[in-house]
Amino acid sequence: MARDLYLDASLFMGMHSTDPSVRAACTAFFASHLGARVVMTYEEVGRCDDFVWHVPREVQDAYYPFMDVLHSVMPIDRRAYTEADLAALGELPAEADGLRLRDRLLLAAVRAADGELVTVNPRLLALAGPGIPVREPEKAAERGMFPEELDRLYEQSLVLEADHAEL
Repeated sequence: MARDLYLDASLFMGMHSTDPSVRAACTAFFASHLGARVVMTYEEVGRCDDFVWHVPREVQDAYYPFMDVLHSVMPIDRRAYTEADLAALGELPAEADGLRLRDRLLLAAVRAADGELVTVNPRLLALAGPGIPVREPEKAAERGMFPEELDRLYEQSLVLEADHAEL
């Protein structure tokens, strides 16, 4: 049985990264997984919203139609943290101790579910290895293409730019 794929805010907002290679990899990931079931914690969904709510209203208005439609057509399971996640927090390898609490909670949730996290968060990627089920999306020479209407909304949404290292 395949592991659940967990996504974080850095991957989601990476579709709008100021780094063209990150933007291409993240967009290609979402375009190729559009019909695949994935998981995001409420915390990660909220981190995306928090980032967007801090940009000018005109940028929000250009961005949100894409995000709304993507969340509607892609089977994203959104979930809260559980008691099992909190228990797994204490079982993380010592290398995770220096991470922000929100990153440790996400790793604990992924481990508790025996999942795999896809991210462009440099702090999490630096820890990838045994006990830390983290990977980056595959490199892509070009961005992935969404179905026509979603792709049009994506192009419109590119007025929003994100530095993925800040997420």
